[in-house]
Amino acid sequence: MNTAGTDHGLHGEYVGLGPLDEYPIHQLPRPVAWAGSSDRNFYDRCYLNAHDRTGDLFLITGLGFYPNLGTKDAFVLLRRELDGRSEQTAVHLSDAADPRGADRLEQQVGNYRIEVLEPLRRLRVLMETTEGVALDLTWEGSFDVVQELPHVMRQGSGTTLDAQRFAQVGTWEGVISVDGTDIDVTPDTWVGTRDRSWGIRPVGEAAPAGKPADPAFEGMWWLYVPMRFEEFSVVLIIQETPDGYRTLNDCTRVWADGRVEQLGWPRVQIRYASGTRVPTGATIVCTTPSGDELVLEVTSKLAVPIHVGGGYGGDSDWTHGMWKGPKFTERLTYDMADPAVAGRVMFGVIDHVGHAVASGPGLGTTAATAEGHGLFEHGALGRHDPSGFADWFSLAP
Repeated sequence: MNTAGTDHGLHGEYVGLGPLDEYPIHQLPRPVAWAGSSDRNFYDRCYLNAHDRTGDLFLITGLGFYPNLGTKDAFVLLRRELDGRSEQTAVHLSDAADPRGADRLEQQVGNYRIEVLEPLRRLRVLMETTEGVALDLTWEGSFDVVQELPHVMRQGSGTTLDAQRFAQVGTWEGVISVDGTDIDVTPDTWVGTRDRSWGIRPVGEAAPAGKPADPAFEGMWWLYVPMRFEEFSVVLIIQETPDGYRTLNDCTRVWADGRVEQLGWPRVQIRYASGTRVPTGATIVCTTPSGDELVLEVTSKLAVPIHVGGGYGGDSDWTHGMWKGPKFTERLTYDMADPAVAGRVMFGVIDHVGHAVASGPGLGTTAATAEGHGLFEHGALGRHDPSGFADWFSLAP
């Protein structure tokens, strides 16, 4: 019997074996390189941000793998206030992913890479000069990571998002270079937040729509606030449907000594700039396990729409996971005062350089207040009855 064809088929079936399979980390009876789901939208991605607390600049970056699409990519998004003008610069990198998963041991896309110096505590983010931008930054987590609740979204009977994340607040050290100008990054002033998530979410080229959604998607309300204080961190994540029903509620405080507290069902009031959906701040009332209130007064020092060059939902210029060809790079620069750019802002999630003042009997320290810095991320997309937004085009009074 001629078995050559059969042998070739078996070899092709097991081509997924790679370096990771030498380690006892398997969760399924298959090579690690093969995603646990055949869903084309399976992804594994990290997000990081950095700022110096002033609101003059905000760096957002990340790297992702999309094994069922055969791609990987990275991005750098830098928002700066320069001589009275507001500019947002994006650098995009994309390439083919190794089908054996070998490149997951060395997370790299072109000139961009992430080195794990100490798992769940220290990272190094590097990008050799690409389109005039370079990074050499070391992250140090200030507190333990927070494993967030699973995040699931459905449209009718279909699953559009099913993800697990962990988050952390910390400090940065190193240098950011833009067009020959170095920006020194020192841990005494530079702070940030990061998360890693994996699972299923819309990525890559749009899939065929199929039957129209029933009911139609009317929007979502989203709030994500990881904040770093001297003695503790707070990581809050909330999502609501158009009628205000809360589909995700997770608020965690981590102390320096490792204690972890759930902070109940936060009550939130968002303040928007008149005639927009851009928030200027929020009052968030949390509840400790003992029943005491912890009040966070959050303000925005700089707003960065991450769907303008960052690749997140609704970005017309960059989509995570899309095949752009081998060794792809590009740089895009946005004038945030341009009406064509400004008109996009209300239709996506906005990341803010966040400042917070914590107070109340739930503060847990002898001080009357505590000052924190981190991320204030919010999106009010479409209808949201509690906010008074009747449809996609309603604005704050």
